[in-house]
Amino acid sequence: MKKAVVNGQEISGESVQFELDRLVRFYMSHGMSMDEVKANLPKLEEKALEQAIGAKLLLDRSAQLEVPVTAADIDGEVAKVIEQVGGEENFKKALEAQGITEEAFRKELEKGARVNRLVEQACAGVPDPTDDEVAAFFEAHKEEYVEPEQVLCQHILVKGTDDAALDKIKAIRERVVNGGDFAEEAKKNSDCPSGAEGGSLGWFGRGMMVPEFDKVAFEMKKGEVSGIVTTQFGYHIIYKADQKGGGKLTLVDVHDQIKDLLRHESRGRAMDAFVAELRDKANVTYM
Repeated sequence: MKKAVVNGQEISGESVQFELDRLVRFYMSHGMSMDEVKANLPKLEEKALEQAIGAKLLLDRSAQLEVPVTAADIDGEVAKVIEQVGGEENFKKALEAQGITEEAFRKELEKGARVNRLVEQACAGVPDPTDDEVAAFFEAHKEEYVEPEQVLCQHILVKGTDDAALDKIKAIRERVVNGGDFAEEAKKNSDCPSGAEGGSLGWFGRGMMVPEFDKVAFEMKKGEVSGIVTTQFGYHIIYKADQKGGGKLTLVDVHDQIKDLLRHESRGRAMDAFVAELRDKANVTYM
């Protein structure tokens, strides 16, 4: 991966990775599959580097302009972080683990808040996408908007592939198919952490589980208990609680998602123009 130096300061790998993670999350939330992410990774890495350069230029510019941020603004940002980590105690533990004081953390938040204010100023004149624009985008890309097939399953795992493990999973399955409670059997006997939740794996799509497990889970009928499934983890039995998806989505289904994507792109163009002005006055070199 290329590196860059902005006005004598090298862009850190952590900064580029932060931007890459954001890009991947954004595009996956708008329909890009993991396979597509992997196929486009070189382009995404290049874009992440450019965004990290832009972030550095914006950070420096916001400091030069002394974009106003109040203590109340930072208090609000700190409150959001505290809520995200699950309370004041967890917040303090997180700061301690990172070796940073609350004062230093607040200063970093202040830098971020200044950049956010600068971004809002740069994008102030960008209009929201209209419903006609959203509809036109959907018409041009509607074949891409398909709800992936998903299943809702519980499972019980017995680790190992020896005779004792096989006998144990056989006995569990026999109790279940004869009317035993699957969730209770999972709580008592499963070697998977999901056992504490009655073996629940939640909703998952194709390719998210190991191949042997994945194949059985998607071929089963709703309400069935599988035979014994052997994977690298040991022996499993699966209960398929529900299934959904595999159908085309409508404009109503994806309206807000498309509007968000178009808004992101239009704001992105405005920011590209703003950052381009900053780059013209900066010294950016690649390594």
